[in-house]
Amino acid sequence: MFQGSRASSIRIRSALLVAAILALSSCTSDSTPAGGSNALPGNALDGSGNQSNGIVGNENAKVGQVWWFALPLPVNSSETDIEITSSSVLEPAKGLKVLGYGAYDLEDTEGLPLMALEGSGDAPKFDELKNHANEPVTVKGGEESEIFFAVRLKIEAPPSGTTRGCRYEYRQGRQLYRQTLDCELALRTN
Repeated sequence: MFQGSRASSIRIRSALLVAAILALSSCTSDSTPAGGSNALPGNALDGSGNQSNGIVGNENAKVGQVWWFALPLPVNSSETDIEITSSSVLEPAKGLKVLGYGAYDLEDTEGLPLMALEGSGDAPKFDELKNHANEPVTVKGGEESEIFFAVRLKIEAPPSGTTRGCRYEYRQGRQLYRQTLDCELALRTN
């Protein structure tokens, strides 16, 4: 039987506890998203906005068209500022190709365009606007973002299913977080 001091027993138990915690944290698939980021699951963004409570869509879309879909407008429900570093949709519908992402000032587009057909007369001219997607976007604590995020989608075949799940990655303090908000887009061809 091993006889050791109480201090060495505590050190051994502490080392075993740390090893167990590290092993468990490396096994959880939610702790590291695709791409290998060190982001933790976050909850600073309010997920109860209008875009999280329904389906945005168009039933008269055509193959070859390019559509812009606004992700839920970021509302920082925490007291601490956040810096959004990226946005994405998790599940594009079959038949749609993600062409890229943008981040635009609400004033430049005269409000939030939930979805817009590129090139139509009432759609913002996104290519002429400043795209903030390549820089962190700060959302002050307890406030709504002045910048909205959007995905550019091309219809390559009649869409099957819907585009779902909008993810943001953001920094709060020194920690990187990711948070998925409900969102859904349905494009149908006739």
